[in-house]
Amino acid sequence: MFTGIIERTGTVAPLEPRSGMTRIAISAPGIAERLRLGDSVAVSGTCLTAVELAPPLVYADLAAETLARTSLGLLRTGSVVNLELPTPAGAPLGGHVVQGHVDGRGEMLSFEPVVRDADPEETDWWLRVRVPDNTRAFMVEKGSIAIEGISLTIAAWDGEVVGVAILPHTRKATNLSVLRPGDPVNIEADVMLKLAVEREQATANGFEVTLEYLLANGY
Repeated sequence: MFTGIIERTGTVAPLEPRSGMTRIAISAPGIAERLRLGDSVAVSGTCLTAVELAPPLVYADLAAETLARTSLGLLRTGSVVNLELPTPAGAPLGGHVVQGHVDGRGEMLSFEPVVRDADPEETDWWLRVRVPDNTRAFMVEKGSIAIEGISLTIAAWDGEVVGVAILPHTRKATNLSVLRPGDPVNIEADVMLKLAVEREQATANGFEVTLEYLLANGY
């Protein structure tokens, strides 16, 4: 489990297509040294498994499902990604519960300073992202969303586009400052809201949501 509080950014090395999957290498100083083989790391909100370590490089394999759901297969050499290690049991939950299970790719529409003439380091920013169809049922104003693995609060929602207020620190500490309109972004809806909607739909259909059902479906 992650919390959406980004520890630092890394950069992508060339992707290596292989039979049945693609291997990605990420330069992750300060992160790679803390990993062991088989450990998890969230890369722009996508939970990956470290299959090879050569600090500062971390290698992970991207399955076909990962390539289809996320932006990772579209990244270029030098692309900046957000990095987070799993949250230890009992640690404070700084953001919200983030699984690293990306629901789909959204599209950055705009990212603009709230005060245009202010120092970019000192003004808030306004981010607009078009979310994919399969996540729209879980978007609620003042609810949580993970964009590129960043725990954020939905400040505006029109049924297709979310608006999010971004603090100067978040802009500086993540890859938001280098993304451009039209770029794909990884979206994970709030698992608690997904669970609530699942429970409501199941109850309406006369189906009982059990612990075994939730575990089998990734909750």
